[in-house]
Amino acid sequence: MRAAVLRSPGTPVQVEDVELADPHEGELRVRVEAAGVCHTELHYMSGDIPCPLPVVLGHEGVGVVEESRAPDVSVGDRVVFTWRPRCGQCEYCVTGRPVMCVYGRVQARSGGLMDATSRLSTPAGEQVHHFLGVSCFAEHVVLSRRAAVVVPEEVPSAVAAIAGCAVVTGVGAVLNVASAEGSLAGRSLLVVGAGGVGLSAVIGAHLVGAGPVVVVDVAADKLALASRLGATATVDASGLSPAEVVEAVQEATGGGAHMAVEAVGAPATLAQAFSAVRPGGTVVAVGLSAVGATVPVPVNELVQQQKRLVGSLYGSANPPVDLPRLLELYAAGRLPLDLLLGASYPLERVAEAYDALASGAVGRAVVVPGAAA
Repeated sequence: MRAAVLRSPGTPVQVEDVELADPHEGELRVRVEAAGVCHTELHYMSGDIPCPLPVVLGHEGVGVVEESRAPDVSVGDRVVFTWRPRCGQCEYCVTGRPVMCVYGRVQARSGGLMDATSRLSTPAGEQVHHFLGVSCFAEHVVLSRRAAVVVPEEVPSAVAAIAGCAVVTGVGAVLNVASAEGSLAGRSLLVVGAGGVGLSAVIGAHLVGAGPVVVVDVAADKLALASRLGATATVDASGLSPAEVVEAVQEATGGGAHMAVEAVGAPATLAQAFSAVRPGGTVVAVGLSAVGATVPVPVNELVQQQKRLVGSLYGSANPPVDLPRLLELYAAGRLPLDLLLGASYPLERVAEAYDALASGAVGRAVVVPGAAA
């Protein structure tokens, strides 16, 4: 099959022939319909975050099951891939924090599936690794049943694909974390970063009635899309100092946001979000950064103003429960996920898709392995 392979940081991803072994017990072989172009891969492409190499990239996608070694999934079922499996037995799964499942780390560190071994190789026999247990920039994947959620056939492929990461992360940060302290209805929310995850947070904020909803970004076209999705105010930070950004947010929210979702992952923007929330406010950090990156937090401001800074991986979601619920809301017209979609690319142009993302492309692009090059 054809797949997008990263062989070393700083070099372009190449589409090449890769062998895919048969699924083991508890695994699925899936024909990929669509795969989302997520910023996370850029961290690995640049070397900011290391992983076993060579690796087939792609962690956000959807496909149709062609072979099942799991009793509760049938050939022909449509599944969304999740890059955090749920084993159901570890400390995190049994205490209601399945995105922290220990097998997520096993997959990430080994470059394998839940048993830490790979099903990927080159025709010459060289081992190729899985990316976060998925590797869906390919015509087919083999993955654990624990990393797949059955979804309705009627949901468009591109929408189902981005739901598996961007949507569940952004909407989940609002529903599962920001709303955990009480209803957000009528309370101000700041979203920093208007990429796929940040825009999903805007959709989530609109769903729960938060307001005002303020979005900060450096791209006017992304801010325009944020307004279409429910932002009540936007701040173009391209020509502003950090202090001016904070001042603009505080003015738009009447003294600072009650809650903030930081979807960029840069220390500078995370620090701005912390400064921009009001006393008693909470910042939910969802964006990844380079390994070792740190953010300075003013100790007295943290203590005297009782601000909170919390991390949220994958929207702190329970994917087998949350993904079907989000897609039901989409089907009911409550989540305008179609507006999140950007350009579509065939698999052979995946490198072009990432060049566009790095250059500030608007919307969540999607790779379609079955499309003509």
